[in-house]
Amino acid sequence: MRKVISFGIPCYNSAGDMDRCITSILEGSGYAGDIEIIIVDDGSKDETPAKADEWEARYPGIIRAVHQENGGHGIAVLSGLREARGTYYKVVDSDDWLDGQALSTMLSILRGFVQRDTRVDLFISNYVYEKVHEGKHTAISYRSALPRKKVFTWDQIGRFRPDQNLLMHSLCYRTDVLREANLPLPAHTFYVDNIYAYVPLPLCKSLYYADIDLYRYFIGREGQSVNEATMVKRLDQQFRITRIMMGAYHLFDEVESRRLQNYMMGYFTMMMTICSVFTKLSDDPAMPGKLKDLWAELRTFDERMYRHARWGLLGIGTNLPTKVGDKVTIAGYHLASRIFKFN
Repeated sequence: MRKVISFGIPCYNSAGDMDRCITSILEGSGYAGDIEIIIVDDGSKDETPAKADEWEARYPGIIRAVHQENGGHGIAVLSGLREARGTYYKVVDSDDWLDGQALSTMLSILRGFVQRDTRVDLFISNYVYEKVHEGKHTAISYRSALPRKKVFTWDQIGRFRPDQNLLMHSLCYRTDVLREANLPLPAHTFYVDNIYAYVPLPLCKSLYYADIDLYRYFIGREGQSVNEATMVKRLDQQFRITRIMMGAYHLFDEVESRRLQNYMMGYFTMMMTICSVFTKLSDDPAMPGKLKDLWAELRTFDERMYRHARWGLLGIGTNLPTKVGDKVTIAGYHLASRIFKFN
């Protein structure tokens, strides 16, 4: 049977989480034969490999297990993409899950596109921060920024608020678009989802937004990659991802749509802001020099992008001089964290 969508599930030591993730897709799809779930075991040391094989044996034709040496999240995403047979491809991390009713709605829409031979390069939906340990959840929607119930182009998008960036959780690409993007996802590096949510965008010529709370993003676990202490420890990796995104485009020269230019510039500015803020949170004396080098590289690479990122409100506010400036920046970051609830 022709596959409408492939769900790639990167798994590393995921034995305790993967069952909920996989079950949510199976139940939400009604065990449909036109979907596939690709479990990518990224060199796990626990029961993940055995569980992946068990799932494949239980649902042949729907679930496939892929085993590889440990390469990190990005390499697992690429492995799933390589194996995908669906018209569309969506990544679901093994400790997250999908809402059943929303998934059913998404599948109906995607099947309609395929049946009518309507090309849609990017399907966008909402996601929900699930703070399970606190019993709280926060939905991130795009209804104020994107048209609904129609196929549209980047020239028809509105303005995105700071909490409305299109993250991996909200995106479902056409598989051929992702392959054409030749995603530069480095091995053994966290935060590659930012590259995934940035580099393919100019290749997407037609878009559709469904105002459904599909992706449930588990957040708040100790040691999670977006945990503040963990991000400080992995700041070098954040710099690495930001450099890759920097080099992907001269935004104002290579991206045709002005509205997409503005969106991507805002996203990239956010990445530079994160580097600036977490440099101030770090005790590593080498980090301020590394941040200075990063800004210098951006200025050399593209003066216009540099001016937008460095001398906009966020760039100024997160690069204030003196120790007092550091305290103001950190206080502003913590206030934003409480308002937007992003970690």
